[in-house]
Amino acid sequence: MDTAQLTVELNALHKALDTASGPEEYSVLVGFDGFVDEIIDVVHKRDSFDQYQRMETISELGNRIQRAAGLSTNIELLPKTIKLGGNGPIMANALSSVGVKVSYVGALGYPDIHPVFRELTDRCEEVYSVTEPGHTDALEFRDGKVMLGKLRSLNDVNWNRFVEHIGLDTIKRLFSAADLVATVNWTMTPYMNEIWGHLLDVAPKVNESSAPIFFIDLADPEKRKAEDIAEAMEIIQSFRRNYRVVLGLNRKEATEVAQVLGLELSSAPDTVSLEEITKALAQALDVWCLMVHPTTEAAAVCEGEFASVEGPYTERPNLTTGAGDNFNSGFCVGLLMGLSLRHALLLGKVTSGFYVREMHSPSVAELKAFIETWLQHVGEDF
Repeated sequence: MDTAQLTVELNALHKALDTASGPEEYSVLVGFDGFVDEIIDVVHKRDSFDQYQRMETISELGNRIQRAAGLSTNIELLPKTIKLGGNGPIMANALSSVGVKVSYVGALGYPDIHPVFRELTDRCEEVYSVTEPGHTDALEFRDGKVMLGKLRSLNDVNWNRFVEHIGLDTIKRLFSAADLVATVNWTMTPYMNEIWGHLLDVAPKVNESSAPIFFIDLADPEKRKAEDIAEAMEIIQSFRRNYRVVLGLNRKEATEVAQVLGLELSSAPDTVSLEEITKALAQALDVWCLMVHPTTEAAAVCEGEFASVEGPYTERPNLTTGAGDNFNSGFCVGLLMGLSLRHALLLGKVTSGFYVREMHSPSVAELKAFIETWLQHVGEDF
């Protein structure tokens, strides 16, 4: 997309946020994880007790660790903040920030909600927490992040516990009433395939044209076995009879799924163009919408239509943990509001672009202000 076209598209998106039915018109159910995230700098050099230089890239940390093989080393981790974490809570928080009516099921603390989630749960319509959250040490770098997770408590996120603590009638009501259901962090939710299987039995029976949206985010499945990923893809396809299914992947996840599916591409899955891998995955999985979002751009195929957008990229984000979840939130809000596929992708990029700079999820007013700022810097890093 050239700068002139991007300017037109951003102005159109800004107008759509004023004229389309607002996010507050829609209800969303999100689940099922929950983490307390500790955002951490890795210290490269200490200038004094109060001043330090952080490691800027993941390769710096990797090289430090590699040099210590057969020896030992001391790496200082400097916590910066503690915040709500997990793909579900971050996405739910972003959705509620723009006014969507959100309900949550997952691991936010049991029997009491962990304080880090209180602001989110106070805004939610309904909350059902069945176990304690996991914990993540999120090592932040300029070129990405390393997530060190402790997730034993997520073993308790399973169907039997849902039925025991929520009740089957309530589960049916929650999953039937929502305009969008988002089940995220498949990788760290050990029993997600089992949960999905049971949800197929309670999902609403509707025509696809009027069906609610079912959004899935795998969340870095590299550590899971290929046969587990393949099984997940089969179950996801089964939801087509109940929902408009949307599978969202970052670029690394798209590569891993393509490898599991054995897609025939013009080059290796990790080097092929974004357009080719998005279209190939969409054809292979045949879901309503297949979306792939690298750091600098995003693309999707929805009902046979392909669209892609770029930006707004910054080389120095203030917070990257949760950027993908905020993108997912913005993209899903665009779909709910009936925006064009390109505008839904742009809304995802605007949402994540604001988040990595301002370190919190935006309101609608902040989204519009960010679009105005982007319009002043089209073609630039800002």
